[in-house]
Amino acid sequence: MYDICCVGHITSDKIVNTRGTMHMPGGTALYFSCAVNKLDVNYVLVTALAGAEMEYVQYLRDKDIEVRLQPSTHTVVFENIYGENQDERTQNVLQIADAFTMDQLLNVDAGIYHLGPLLAGDFSTDFIQTLSAKGRIALDVQGYLRKVVDQKVYLTDWPEKKEALQYIDILKADVAELAALSGCETVEDGAKFLLDLGVKEAVITNGSLGSVIYNNNNYYRIPAYHPELVVDATGCGDTYMAGYLYKRIKKAADIQQAGEFAAAMAGLKTMSPGPFVGNEDDVLRFMAQSAA
Repeated sequence: MYDICCVGHITSDKIVNTRGTMHMPGGTALYFSCAVNKLDVNYVLVTALAGAEMEYVQYLRDKDIEVRLQPSTHTVVFENIYGENQDERTQNVLQIADAFTMDQLLNVDAGIYHLGPLLAGDFSTDFIQTLSAKGRIALDVQGYLRKVVDQKVYLTDWPEKKEALQYIDILKADVAELAALSGCETVEDGAKFLLDLGVKEAVITNGSLGSVIYNNNNYYRIPAYHPELVVDATGCGDTYMAGYLYKRIKKAADIQQAGEFAAAMAGLKTMSPGPFVGNEDDVLRFMAQSAA
């Protein structure tokens, strides 16, 4: 029995920013796994990718991360282009992987399943409904809101949201994704919209401006934790959710405490390229320094 199981594709990422171009593995599956692996939690990743990128799985296993691997015809390939403002990016999809099926989860039991779809076809609504009978569901909604036209990614609505969101315990979205999903002008109205559809807890991030969490008509404002130098913002949302789910599930922290820990973990991650490389003590020190 695992505390947390993440399900999602590992991507092959091309990251372009003001400092140049980097090629590296990415996606929720990788960034969440590397971050949660630094915490005291029983964890497993269920992923799928093509044989040519098998080195990405070995990269995770070399970090002692347990990986359940399924073959895929292709590996997802993303191109992420950042300007001076690290909160904004242009994204292209150059290759798409196969969808997940429940057969891949039959022998995996967890307290919570964190779904990290990169594109709308990764998980069907039937998949979500069936998986919800096995454990609680956390969802990073971004993949369902990505429409790919001529390889370019555009933000769009999720047509099956009313059918699927009733099975989601914790949903994570950024403010732009929330607006596309809810059609609401304010974060509070958008979060209420999600809860009205059955979501138990909404985590809404807004980059360097912080985040808010809505639960049972309670609204929690979470400040951002700013490092001295931002090097790479890719994977910050995944790092945030790793810290948040860890605190909420493993440590039974309240929402405010869990959100602040998650925000600090995400802020600390931006100081270096690639996945999170610190541990819980590093996050706590960073929080203390930021408060001083």
